[in-house]
Amino acid sequence: MYAGVVHEPFDIRYEQIETPKIAADEVLVKVKYTGICGSDIPRVNGNACHFFPNVLGHEFSGTIVAVGENVTDRKVSDRVAGVPLVPCMKCADCQKGDYSLCKHYSFIGSRRFGSFAEYVAMPAQNTVVLDDAVTFEQGALFEPATVALHGLRCAKYEPGKVVAIIGAGTIGALTMQWCKIFGASKIVMLDCSSEKLEYAKNLGADGCVLTTGEDWYQQAMALSGGRGFDFVFESAGSSVTIKMAYRIAASHAHVCIIGTPKNDVTFSVSEWENLNRKEMYVTGSWMSYSAPFPGSEWTETAHFFSTGALKLDSSMIWKILPLSRIDEAFAMFNTPGAVKGKILIDSEA
Repeated sequence: MYAGVVHEPFDIRYEQIETPKIAADEVLVKVKYTGICGSDIPRVNGNACHFFPNVLGHEFSGTIVAVGENVTDRKVSDRVAGVPLVPCMKCADCQKGDYSLCKHYSFIGSRRFGSFAEYVAMPAQNTVVLDDAVTFEQGALFEPATVALHGLRCAKYEPGKVVAIIGAGTIGALTMQWCKIFGASKIVMLDCSSEKLEYAKNLGADGCVLTTGEDWYQQAMALSGGRGFDFVFESAGSSVTIKMAYRIAASHAHVCIIGTPKNDVTFSVSEWENLNRKEMYVTGSWMSYSAPFPGSEWTETAHFFSTGALKLDSSMIWKILPLSRIDEAFAMFNTPGAVKGKILIDSEA
């Protein structure tokens, strides 16, 4: 088969490798679409790849073309979304159903070969069957959609509250939709890109704040009624936006850091005192899994995509490129600001 193979930093090649063989409890998926995740970028355009050669790709959809002899709940021709985490199922965290916290996990598309390829082999339990109403494009967005929903779970989200989401990229836009589906009274998006904010507004954001303006804080507070936000979700993963989250939170707010910082985050005394003086509840969010595996994050994503309540607006997908041009896709990320949205890789093109 053909695959996009990472050989060393900044070196991903479209080339032929052996089609994977499946074990008794696995299925072979013919990949349709794979989204480029932010975590893939430093693995190709940096030093974060676990080993070489490697095949990345973990946000994907496709069709089952073969099943192992022990598989009874999946069949050839099933259209599926891929579930990339492969937990050990034996450690203390797994025994409690906290699969996202497994210390001995494998992961399709980083620790084992993934979906930047024509085919991927995976445990049958790592697939979610798509409803007929769900497209392959939506299927490739299941994984980021579940990451967003897991953030709500970690923050102990409650309906009827005023919500701020910092970062209007893929995860932020999906977080906004989940908050809307589950009854937020008001949702305000904050981002440094006017284009992303326009997209968020089209998806239903009640207010938008461009953070490059000198009065961004005053605008945000005005939209909160002057008291700050009950729930704040940070999805950008920068030191600047994490500090913003602390600043705009209301007293007794729930703040969830979904984004993954790439650099150290240092707080001044006054910045840190936001945590003490507001008596905030602050949590991180990691991956997207719960019991029974893979969890309600995945079943609810499947349900709300099928009903149309969870939307994949055409503007969310910036480009669709064939697998043969995967090197070009990753080269785009070397120019700051060049990539305007999600890039999908089409393994069948």
